[in-house]
Amino acid sequence: MFAEIPLSKLLVALPILFVPIIPNLWAIWHIHRHEFATAQERMAWLVAQIILPVLGGLGYLFIGRHRAQKK
Repeated sequence: MFAEIPLSKLLVALPILFVPIIPNLWAIWHIHRHEFATAQERMAWLVAQIILPVLGGLGYLFIGRHRAQKK
């Protein structure tokens, strides 16, 4: 499948595909490194990251990171 795509187009397309994943990966790392009011809240954010990767990551950036507390 990828063998049919010219290398120049592939090099442009791959970063475009991976950029939306970055907030999600950061959110998972942040959830792991911080405490929340309850364990259920922490699990809810993790489930959101798994089920809705792009939306969950953006939601955590705008809402969830403010609710987290340093360990």
